[in-house]
Amino acid sequence: MVEILVYSPQVLGVISWIALLLLLQLAIWPLLRPSLRDYAFPAAFPVSLLIFTVISWYCGLLKAPVQVAVIPFLFLIVWSAWRGGYQRTYFSGQGKWALVFLVFFLFMLELRFVNPSISYAEKFMDHAFLASIMRSPVVPPLDPWFAGGTLNVYYYLGYWIFGALGLVTGTASPVVFNLALPTVLANAAVAMFALAHLLCNRLRWLPLLTFLVVNPSFVWQIIQGKGIGSVLWDSTRTIPNAINEYPIFSFVWGDLHAHVISIFNQVLLLFLLVYSLKFWETAGKRERFVLVLLTALSLGSVPLINAWDVILYAPLTVFVGYLIWYKSRVPEETPDQGIPGVLKQTFQLLQGGGRKKEATEPLLCRSWSYLLLVPVLSVALYLPYYLQMNTRGIQGIGLVHSPTPVTAFLLVNGIFIVIFLVYLIRDIIRKPVWLLTPIPFAIAGYASAGIAVLPLAYFLFRKKRTPAELLAITGLLVIILAEFFYLKDNMGELYYRMNTVFKFYLPAWIIMGASAFSMVSLMLEGPVSRMRITKGMKEAALVVAIGTLLVLPLVAPLDYPYRDATLDGLAYLDTAHPGDARAVGYLRSLEGVTGIVEAEGGDYTYFARISSFTGIPTIIGMPFHEFMWRADGWTDRARDVRTIYEDPGETRTLMEKYGMSHLYVGDPERERYTVHVDEAGLRLIYDQEGVRIYTLSA
Repeated sequence: MVEILVYSPQVLGVISWIALLLLLQLAIWPLLRPSLRDYAFPAAFPVSLLIFTVISWYCGLLKAPVQVAVIPFLFLIVWSAWRGGYQRTYFSGQGKWALVFLVFFLFMLELRFVNPSISYAEKFMDHAFLASIMRSPVVPPLDPWFAGGTLNVYYYLGYWIFGALGLVTGTASPVVFNLALPTVLANAAVAMFALAHLLCNRLRWLPLLTFLVVNPSFVWQIIQGKGIGSVLWDSTRTIPNAINEYPIFSFVWGDLHAHVISIFNQVLLLFLLVYSLKFWETAGKRERFVLVLLTALSLGSVPLINAWDVILYAPLTVFVGYLIWYKSRVPEETPDQGIPGVLKQTFQLLQGGGRKKEATEPLLCRSWSYLLLVPVLSVALYLPYYLQMNTRGIQGIGLVHSPTPVTAFLLVNGIFIVIFLVYLIRDIIRKPVWLLTPIPFAIAGYASAGIAVLPLAYFLFRKKRTPAELLAITGLLVIILAEFFYLKDNMGELYYRMNTVFKFYLPAWIIMGASAFSMVSLMLEGPVSRMRITKGMKEAALVVAIGTLLVLPLVAPLDYPYRDATLDGLAYLDTAHPGDARAVGYLRSLEGVTGIVEAEGGDYTYFARISSFTGIPTIIGMPFHEFMWRADGWTDRARDVRTIYEDPGETRTLMEKYGMSHLYVGDPERERYTVHVDEAGLRLIYDQEGVRIYTLSA
């Protein structure tokens, strides 16, 4: 394996990819340093990625080459170097951030190295979007599964991020596919490490476990003797008729899907919210200005990477803005009175009370600036994107009629519930009456919600709440609300709450994980401070931890469909589907292809593979996906595809109708249809290993 890594040209691709990420980070770091101080270096990793995304996306909107987006970063590096922004003293102490970034990048890179195939689950869709963007980086991108349509029906910005990086580095999309998740995890980890520095004083590595621990269901199934392969999947199907993913599953499973891509931006936003909450009052004008802009940048990207997340993070951002306003207005001598006192004081402030008059302060620096301007600027930043969106959206809110069984609820969320209750033990002893809180919920049939309400009640009625406790409140509220309400979509009656649980439980895990593991750190702070831990012991522990992370992906007994040693996600085709492998390579290098006809064969199958592997639009691919996004227009297309293959008198007419320049005949097409395209008068341009490709052109 070492030889493969050393001599493979993919190594140069990895090096160029990391070099670009570091170039972006180093360009932004000096700009953040005056405002974020010690946190500028880690924050610059995800912030620079979002800034690059904004610039490259506007390049696509204006029909400019995406590569132009790198020019401002090169200019900033030269400008900062000329002004002394990279002095050796500035790099002192930054090694820990770079180490976290690189270790988590390599950890995830190894996971993809042994499991690179684009072959199951949502990987066909994920690569189809990525390949379409890289093949034609315009805004909005072309929908590869609906010829003539665009991806304005879906939140595609996450795919744009990595497509743009791939175009700049000259990396092929099947390799970009396997470099994307390492980038997501590395940026999420460095942002989480920075967040941990805001939440706790010691053992700040503990919140990183948010990305690495399994849920209790996984452990319980291992105890029952199940194989690790089935356990990994079954642990995310613990809640009946729903999906309860957690980060390490998502990263091992390897789908480059929107809910996974969004993780790095979620953690960045949490960092910015907590940082602003802690330091807004003492921050200067420039710092406040930067905090408003950075939070708007992150929040504005949230719905465009994964739209479901904004339902959670927009209210959270507004709430933090309210707290910043509240803290700046309440007289310093006023004690915190808990929730009732806060509500009373807020009412008084709205009537004109408070301790600060800010008429002379700049607009972006006043106490209410964060509350009001962040949402406005977040929309303004990507206003053309919002105006182009044509998604079906949510069809309403329903009441859950089959709440999560208590056992399943604890097997998913139990680790955090237990940590919260241990952390609150003194409050519980002082006020045992609140232990009765779950009873009304249990009587009403929502016992699982009652379990989560128990720690929530103790957190809410504390006289003062730390940022870690506010995060705990947020995460608990998410899983409680998911017990009562669901967002209506078109998943059917049986799976009516599948997407609600799926899309909200992962952010809840991230929020509760950051909170709970910070609380563990705080609880261990006393015992750890009394232990005699030498520098050598710390270094040894660090080596063991890093070594474990970097060895585990290579030796874990996971049963991958196509275990391999490459970063090329299509390499498995050479043995699994050699005819398609050669033909896909041919099509990826062929000029003048505007569309490719291929068989339609449902979702989550090997059909729609040519459009997925090349990014070339087809008439209809994976119809249920298109139904979810468009609701109609796909049934006629499926019928027309059959007609193209089976009725040579209609072949040319229908190909021209959908803008198809080429037609593909392989084993799936012959399996699905009675193929008569040889009689349609098309020109045969490729005939190898059972695959034929025809063109309309003379």
